[in-house]
Amino acid sequence: MAGNDVATAGQARRIDFQTRPEQYRHWKLECDGRVAVLRLDVDEDAGLSSSYKLKLNSYDLGVDIELYDAVQRLRLEHPEVAAVVITSAKDRVFCAGANIAMLGQSAHWEKVNFCKFTNETRNGIEDAGRFSGQTYLCEINGTAAGGGYELALAADYILMADDGATAVSLPEMPLLAVLPGTGGLTRLVDKRKVRRDRADYFCSVIEGIRGKRAVEWGLVDEVVPRTRLAAVTQKRASALAARSDRPAAAKGIALSPLNRRFEPDAVTYDYVAIALDRRRGIAEITVHGPHAAVAGDLPAIHAAGVGFWPLALARELDDAILHLRTNEPGVGTWVLRSRGNADWVAAADAALLAHEGDWLVREITLYLKRVLKRLDVTSRSLIALVEPGSCFAGTLLELVLAADRSFMLDGTLAGSNLPAPSLRLTPLNFGKLPMCNDLTRLASRFLGTPDRVEQARSRIGEALDAAAAEEMGLVTFIPDEIDWEDEVRIAIEERASFSPDALTGMEASLRFAGPETIESKIFARLSAWQNWIFQRPNAVGEQGALKLYGTGRKPQYNKTRV
Repeated sequence: MAGNDVATAGQARRIDFQTRPEQYRHWKLECDGRVAVLRLDVDEDAGLSSSYKLKLNSYDLGVDIELYDAVQRLRLEHPEVAAVVITSAKDRVFCAGANIAMLGQSAHWEKVNFCKFTNETRNGIEDAGRFSGQTYLCEINGTAAGGGYELALAADYILMADDGATAVSLPEMPLLAVLPGTGGLTRLVDKRKVRRDRADYFCSVIEGIRGKRAVEWGLVDEVVPRTRLAAVTQKRASALAARSDRPAAAKGIALSPLNRRFEPDAVTYDYVAIALDRRRGIAEITVHGPHAAVAGDLPAIHAAGVGFWPLALARELDDAILHLRTNEPGVGTWVLRSRGNADWVAAADAALLAHEGDWLVREITLYLKRVLKRLDVTSRSLIALVEPGSCFAGTLLELVLAADRSFMLDGTLAGSNLPAPSLRLTPLNFGKLPMCNDLTRLASRFLGTPDRVEQARSRIGEALDAAAAEEMGLVTFIPDEIDWEDEVRIAIEERASFSPDALTGMEASLRFAGPETIESKIFARLSAWQNWIFQRPNAVGEQGALKLYGTGRKPQYNKTRV
């Protein structure tokens, strides 16, 4: 276990998303001035399970957890780094993609969850290039197949060895009867603008494409003789780094281990608490506002480091979401609550906006955006409860807007000295924290009535009671004290009575109204198809391609097209 974790005796093994460079088994991170290099050097005997070997730089979730950690550290610990090169430390092998043996023996939900996390990590790489001035290049110095090429596709610039042997490929369909699971199809035609007919051919040939054809088709940006590849990559990286606004002389923020405590039915952090009721399939997630007034001047923000509330919140909520998604798959309903001082939450938002030009403040805001996106694409029912003592303001109000259904108490509770709850909008609700469709949650909510967004903007800073929140469309229902307990209980129990599969499909279809982006296509269209394909006998049946891969036996397909 990492950091300050405390676990109770006898707790079952869990996958931990917290790590640090000195613990890496599969990646080597080297920072040298404006350019950093991430070298993939997978330890084939260090998979999350001993039942498979990670040969040919193939990866499982553990490899990608390290990559995610490295990407986060490059953004927050290394402001001087303006370009990142991803390459392989192994001779003539870049990456063989997701480990096939691991996929073949994984449960369905594990495969889908694995693909979701790898997608989120690669989206984070693209986010760094688009918003943080930290451009990623990929140096393909050996065969890049499947997920290996999909990793390259996340970069802004791809160089490949021109040696007659090195190739890129997406062989999942002909080899395994599944789709590339990490955005490869979408990035081919949406990001790299590869012609549809060429993409169709490329995804149908096992051996892939190499050399000048790979450049002509747009699969890579440049091919270079192997003897010059490293030097040319460094030259391109330095040129891209010179364009960045990241401060070369700034000091980064050390991402120290989270303060977590695991108990049999709970996980607690400094600002996030999870209470588990596994019998009913419920996780109650309570997010706490700042423990004291937030110092909003820039020196104080930098001095606070990971203790600055918005950054601490982002890190803890990120870890909590990943922990629940991966280690509590049977907990299908998440009840979102908040506790604290709404004035202090609003002050933290104001500090982020007042110093948005600062590199660290920018990174913290972008991190909050990515964590909320992770919540949006999580296949769990989200129910928000706005109660006395809540502090759903600004950034935390996004949790209510992200929920599938929300309840706000109209009035107070007998025996409580807490005042009636309120909601508060801040400027952060109007552009800095978009969903993966590039719309704010308010804009998605009011897609057919955009004037409602402007009406909401006119009420920034007001403490909105239940009646006002309902009239503005910010919450679903506002029961009074008499009906509160029953309405909330019925909603949660009803959720648990539905098919989890149907709920996942319904929620994913309803959450992302409006335009499509590469991200929304990956998490909607690709995820839906892959989810279905991963259950089809042609892929995972006893005679399916994924099961028979490596045995020398030919898969037996049911030829019916569905």
